[in-house]
Amino acid sequence: MMRSTASIEDIYKIIYTEHFDPYTVLGIHKVRYKDKNCVAVRAFMPLATHAYVVREFADGHVEDFPMLRVHGEGFFEYVFDQETEPFPYKLRRETPDGEVYTFYDSYSFLPQLTEFDLYLFGEGNHYRVYEKLGAHYRDVGDIGGVEFAVWAPNARSVSVIGSFNDWDRRRHAMRVLGSSGVWEIFIPGIKEGELYKYEIKTKDGHVLAKADPFGTSMELRPRTASVVHVPRAYAWNDITWMTKRRDHDTLHSPVSIYEVHAGSWRKREVEDGPDRALTYRELADELVPYVKENGYTHVEFLPITEHPFDGSWGYQVSGYYAPTSRYGSPEDFMFLVDSFHAAGIGVILDWVPAHFPKDSHALGWFDGTHLFEHDDPRKGEHMDWGTLIFNFGRKEVRNFLIANALFWLDRFHIDGLRIDAVASMLYLDYSRKEGEWLPNEFGGRENLEAIDFLRQLNWVIHSYYPGVIVMAEESTAFSGVTHEVDNDGLGFDLKWNMGWMNDTLEYFEKDPIFRKYHHNNLTFSLLYAFSERFMLPISHDEVVHGKKALISKMPGDYWQKFANMRLFFGYQFGHPGKKLLFMGQEFGQWDEWNHDTQLDWKLLEFDAHRQLLSWVRDLNYLYRRESPLFEDDLSWEGFQWIDLDDANRSILSFERIAKDKEDRLVFLCNFTPSVHHGYRLGVSQPGIYQELLNSDAECYGGSGVGNFGRVESEPVPMHTRPDSLLLSVPPLAVLVLKLVRK
Repeated sequence: MMRSTASIEDIYKIIYTEHFDPYTVLGIHKVRYKDKNCVAVRAFMPLATHAYVVREFADGHVEDFPMLRVHGEGFFEYVFDQETEPFPYKLRRETPDGEVYTFYDSYSFLPQLTEFDLYLFGEGNHYRVYEKLGAHYRDVGDIGGVEFAVWAPNARSVSVIGSFNDWDRRRHAMRVLGSSGVWEIFIPGIKEGELYKYEIKTKDGHVLAKADPFGTSMELRPRTASVVHVPRAYAWNDITWMTKRRDHDTLHSPVSIYEVHAGSWRKREVEDGPDRALTYRELADELVPYVKENGYTHVEFLPITEHPFDGSWGYQVSGYYAPTSRYGSPEDFMFLVDSFHAAGIGVILDWVPAHFPKDSHALGWFDGTHLFEHDDPRKGEHMDWGTLIFNFGRKEVRNFLIANALFWLDRFHIDGLRIDAVASMLYLDYSRKEGEWLPNEFGGRENLEAIDFLRQLNWVIHSYYPGVIVMAEESTAFSGVTHEVDNDGLGFDLKWNMGWMNDTLEYFEKDPIFRKYHHNNLTFSLLYAFSERFMLPISHDEVVHGKKALISKMPGDYWQKFANMRLFFGYQFGHPGKKLLFMGQEFGQWDEWNHDTQLDWKLLEFDAHRQLLSWVRDLNYLYRRESPLFEDDLSWEGFQWIDLDDANRSILSFERIAKDKEDRLVFLCNFTPSVHHGYRLGVSQPGIYQELLNSDAECYGGSGVGNFGRVESEPVPMHTRPDSLLLSVPPLAVLVLKLVRK
């Protein structure tokens, strides 16, 4: 090894990627050389046969200075003994195959992250940290390139590897910025589309190749590299939508959600290959008009964050900041959201902060330690799911997640988030046996760190993005899920009503002859219906893993199954709470949902399936049109039983009431195939009632039993009301009536 101005120890640390700050060795430095103050340029270029410092002088001429090979592995140096101050320069290297490359030296640039950025991140309050960590195109002066920054506080060294440096970790070793644990490097000249990872040397000497936690684009699975993505200045056309959203009172408005798995809603045939999913832009052409035509107010996508395994449906996330490349680019996804907004439809994303997969390229054991997850498996692993649990008590981890939620709202104009598996976050003993979990500091089972995280998350979202809705998939009796954070609540806007879902599905699966013994399944939900703000979901979870498709759950013959479906949806839309329906159920798909195939669209060639879709469409339009169904949806003021005790005939009746108490809808539900003529139903107001909807109408595939569209009340007391209607009650059907003339 030739003599160098750098120490032997530093040179070997560079060669073997052991240096925590290679910038102190490489690049341009003031040195003391032969008793003079000089400037030295050092570079490590493995496999280079020759290297030069390329300098442009003030008069415009350019000169190459041949560097001395200090070490055979490719450590080069040139000492400018006539200079005392650093100056701009480039490097040139020649390779064994004779190629010559000239480039700006990464080690000549100062850090691009500020002390304030690092302070905020360390405090857990850098809500736009996604603009700083990850891979970002920067112009440093007049030099363009990509700045890479990653949090790995326990690493011995970190390098960027990629298609631009032959995946050689020696070429672009990063520096750690103080005690922040953030490693950074600026690499000039990198183009969009380059593949990269972080290669992390752990404290015990193991080397890990990790995708970028803040990467905004990733390779198509099964490949796992991050992709340098330069965001385009997308021209959003939804300023009117976004402006109105800020002041929109979602909680007192209709919310009818169509839940979609983007990869299996509809497929395209491929010659000599399996059918492929629609792209984001194709979904804009086909899904947007379908959702609009059928009257939904929102679409909710199962997670479209990047994930390695199709069979996880997106719930095991490896790229929290990247829309999955399965369906196109980030800008393509922006176009899809923009198209929904143009159609007057909100977009909700399933978001998964509860856990993440163990895939070697993902977040687990990121820097050789349990960085993102708890180190104790009694707190850090979901044994049932084979996944890892975020350490919600660590400030940087909370920052990673909260900033990620804001990222989707900011960059993609998302209108709401549905937080998956909240129950698993709230309880330390979730799905664990005695001895498999650790109590909190007070000896309880509540996960206090996760509770604080959820409160902070909801407070920040509602502070920064008023009008955005946040929903919790929460299946326990945890109190205050939708109560305000300032009132010891978690701060969610809505909670999925899993109790209503389970009780109602259990009831509908009964043969009608036995339903009178289970009448409580229908009435029980009203005992707690206003303890939280609820969403009534029939989600993907109810039509997989042997649970059968919704129509296949229904008892009876072919006709009765469809009648039960219409009755089920009618009851759902009449019950207090917002509505959600998973794709395929609106037209009665017989088979369980299969993420590998598209929905069975051929069923719409049959009358019964088309008529069921027509019924769901008309329910959505009724819901959006009639204020009693949404104006006072969250309190007893908006609901009143007429008769909840007619168990023998399995009939329920109730009123939905708008803020104007004169504006009411009457619902009558018959849960058996028996027809009842001369059924007397008490009403609050005398007059002529219009039959707004009758699920037994022939246009929906029913038998046509009804009341000729209108019926006039009689001054006959019934159900503690002074007047009543004499009705023909159709079989397995719901009637919706409204006073149209007093």
